[in-house]
Amino acid sequence: MINHARTLFITATGTIGGIIASFFGGWDNDIITLVIFMVIDYIMGVIIAAFLGKSAKSENGALSSKAGWIGLCRKCVTLLFVIIAHRLDILIGTEYIRNAVVIGFCVSELVSITENAGIMGLPLPSAVTRAIDILKNKGEDKFEQNK
Repeated sequence: MINHARTLFITATGTIGGIIASFFGGWDNDIITLVIFMVIDYIMGVIIAAFLGKSAKSENGALSSKAGWIGLCRKCVTLLFVIIAHRLDILIGTEYIRNAVVIGFCVSELVSITENAGIMGLPLPSAVTRAIDILKNKGEDKFEQNK
C-alpha cells in the first residue's frame, strides 16, 4: 500500500511538473538560470531587510511581510511573462521571443543581485559587470537578428 501511494505521488508530481515545464517551453538552462537568479535575489533581499535593516522596500528598512509578498508576486509575474513569450513564439512560429524575455529578466535579476551585494558592502568583481554587459548585448542581438 505504501509503495502504491509513493508511486502515485511520484507520478502525479512528475506529471504536474511536466505540464508546468511545457508552459515555459521546457525546463532548460535558460529557465533554470532565471529561477536561480530569482531565488538568490529574493534571499538577498530578505537578508538585507532581516539582518542589515537596509531594505528600500519597507518604510523602516526592516523585514516586512507585505514587501516580501510583493516581491514574490513580482517574481510570479516575471514567470508569467516567460509563458506569454513562449506562447507568442508558438503563435508566430519563432523561437527567439521567449529566449530574449528570459535573458532580459536574467539581466534584471542580476542587476538587482549586484545592487544587493553593494548594499551588503561586497565589492563587485569586474567579471560580473562584464557578464551583465554581455547578457544585455546578447539579448538585444538575438531580438534584432530574428526580427
